[in-house]
This record gives sequence, C-alpha cells and structure tokens, in this order.
Amino acid sequence: MRAAVLTGYRAPLDLQTVPDPGCPADGVVLRVLACGICRSDWHSWAGSDPDVVLPHIPGHEYCGVVEETGPRVTRWKRGDRVIAPFILACGQCPACAEGNQTTCPTQVIPGFTDPGAFAERIAVPRADHNLTALPEGMDPALAAALGCRVTTAWHGLTGRAALRPGEWLAVFGTGGIGLSALLLAKAIGARVVMVDVVADKLVHARMQGADAIVDAATTDAPAAVREITGGGAHVAIEALGIEETTVSALKSLRKLGRMVQIGMPAGKHTQMTLPMDAVYSGQLALYGTRGMPAWRYPSLLSLIEAGQVDLTPLIARRVSLSAASAELAAFNGPTPPGVAVITDFTR
Repeated sequence: MRAAVLTGYRAPLDLQTVPDPGCPADGVVLRVLACGICRSDWHSWAGSDPDVVLPHIPGHEYCGVVEETGPRVTRWKRGDRVIAPFILACGQCPACAEGNQTTCPTQVIPGFTDPGAFAERIAVPRADHNLTALPEGMDPALAAALGCRVTTAWHGLTGRAALRPGEWLAVFGTGGIGLSALLLAKAIGARVVMVDVVADKLVHARMQGADAIVDAATTDAPAAVREITGGGAHVAIEALGIEETTVSALKSLRKLGRMVQIGMPAGKHTQMTLPMDAVYSGQLALYGTRGMPAWRYPSLLSLIEAGQVDLTPLIARRVSLSAASAELAAFNGPTPPGVAVITDFTR
C-alpha cells in the first residue's frame, strides 16, 4: 500500500510502498477514505512527541471502510463505513468502566504510538469498544474530523466545561479546534468571541457566525474580551497549546469562569507560568481535555443529523497524500482558514 512515512523530523514525508497492515485479533483493517492533517500531527513531525519512533506513519483523524475483521470482533463486518476516535481504549479497565476512555492507561493512539492513517490502509485494534458507524451520506472528509478536532471540541464544551445557552465563550485560536468550538457553541446557543492574530482567519470566523472577533496582534485580548462580554467570558477554550494564549484565556474569564485546555502543550510549552492569582481571586476552574470517549458520539451525531449544526465550513482543502508534507510545514507559521483533509491516496 502507499503511505507517507516520517523518516526525519521536519523533513518531507517519504512516499513509500509498504506492506499492508495485519489485522488485530480484536480489530479491523480499514481502507482509509479520508484523514485530516492536524496540528497534533505537526507536533510529531517536528519531533515534539515522545511517543513517536522513526520511521513512522502519521495520521490520527480518519474514517474508512472495513476490509478485514479479527476473530474476536462481533460488531463490525466487511463493508461497514466507520469513524474511529484517535484514542483507542481497552474498554475493560476501571477508567473505561467509569466512562473515561480517554484516560485508559493502555490506550493505543494510531499516528503516535502505532502506525497512522497517512496511508491507504490502517489497522485499528479494539474495534468493538471504539468504532462508530459513519452516518449515511456524511462526507468522509467531514467524518474524518470527527476523530479528533470536532469531537475534542464537543467534549471540551459539553463534557468538561458544561457550556450553557446564553453564556459567552472565548476561543483562543481559530484553527480546526477553534472553528469546531465556534460552530458547536453556536448550535448550543452560546455567544462566541474568537481571538487570533491572523486577520483572514478572524474574518472567516465572523462569516461562520462569531458574535465578535478580537485581533490579539493589535489589542490587549483579555481586556477586549472582558469588555465585549460585559465582565468576562463564562468559558474559554485554549486551542493552540502555547503559554501566551493559555494566560490570555485565563485572564479573559469572569469570576467563576471555566477554562478548557484543548491545545496540546509540546516542546518548550510543556512548562508554563500561569497567573494563579487570577485563578485564586476569580475562583476559576481549569480543565484539561484530550479526545472524546466513544460512547459520547451519539450526542454529537444526533446534533449533526438533525441539521442543528453545519460543520462543512471546517473543510478548506482536500489534498492528495503527496501534499501532506506541505500542509504539515505550513503549521510552522500562520495557517490559512479551515482544515486540510487527505482524500486522494493514489498520488
């Protein structure tokens, strides 16, 4: 099969013909229909993720068609179209039993701990505990985003911060996570302020329904958010994983506000200096979140299927496998609005 292989950090991916993956006893082999190119993939490409061992196939945001099933699989058959969360939980440990699959101590993460989906096929273990049927008629490019960016934003908003209708949400970073948070928050009935330093992305966010935008390159972003929201946001989302935006997100909150750290801190950003006086005096809540448990898919899919949210504005570019390197390198600087998804694995 064709695959884009990471053989050197910050180097172009190597398009190779590699052996097809073997089918796990408890898993499936998928023919990949689409795979998103995410900032988290950039972290592994840049050498910031300790789980990645070279050579390696990236790609963790995917959907596909079942081509083969293992002998212990009972829920899936050849021809099924499915979505996979990027964290594959065991389904049997105490964390999984409590519904917290994203904290499973033996989690498998294709694209990081295992070969990923920048390839024509991918092996997905633990299929019965993790896979979800791809809704009939859903665009695979959009479905791929349900493996990471959309689901992570949904869980952060509803499973962690419990965003309510009428509340103000401040989103720091207008990439895939940020745009997902905007679209989902508007469907919930919240009011949204989008914060970024790229004017084109802010204009795009306004076009997608943002109630207000703040250019952090030209203004004091926390002060602007507090003024717009009449005292501060009820909830803030940090979608980049860097100290500057994490500090700003905390400072943008009103008293008793809730902040969700969705951006992945990596490299020098694993250690941050935060305004704990603001946390203390504002009695703020700070949540970390990563992915979404598979059992929460129905709540999101029902919202989409009922027509309450249109996520198609997320998809800006449909690219070939050979274009993945350029998309990853683009994360070195300001990226254009929307996300890129690999939909052509033949070139």
